Parts: sequence; C-alpha cells; structure tokens
Amino acid sequence: MCNNESCCPPAQIFQESICGNFNGTGAAVIVWSAPGGAYFSGTFEIFNSASSPGAVTATITTPSPLGTLDAAPGNSDTASVDQPTAFTITADAGESGKYCITLYKRVLA
Repeated sequence: MCNNESCCPPAQIFQESICGNFNGTGAAVIVWSAPGGAYFSGTFEIFNSASSPGAVTATITTPSPLGTLDAAPGNSDTASVDQPTAFTITADAGESGKYCITLYKRVLA
C-alpha cells in the first residue's frame, strides 16, 4: 500500500467529445455505446433542426435511472448522467439534427 504520490500517482480524468448528425428513419438508432463501467459520467445533447416536422427523442442507457431527451423543432435538450452505456436517438423521416456527447473516464496511471 502506498502512502505518497511518488509510488501511487492519482488517477487521471480524460474527457472525450463526440458529435455527429442524424437523419430520421422512424426507428431507434444507437449512435454511441460502451461497456458498463467504461465511463463514470457523460453529458448528452440533441439539437432538432427548425425544419423538422416533429419532436426528436433520445434515450441514455445507464444502470439506473434512464436519462431521456426530447427536442421540439428548432430546440435542443441536454442531460448529464452517471455511468452511461448507450445513446439512442429516435427521429421520424424528415427530422434531422445534431448530437454531441461529452464523456469522462478515470484512468489509473
């Protein structure tokens, strides 16, 4: 067991950002996933284009509770959750927009 930083350096926190576009298909589409425990936290955002005919929804899978997002045309929605494992967007045909994910991982040196 170490009692000083020279033999046991502190854990490092890494931040990853992933952004992309989506076009509705009418089906739920998983745009990101990771094994359980890979990330200790994440912030998820969807932006629904103003030209979309309806709302876009997204589900963030976690051990519990699930995070959900709902964005009307021309709006965005954001949620931060602990231990995310998947991000699924559901948009009907003609709906489009962007998503951004910021993930945080603790890595022991």
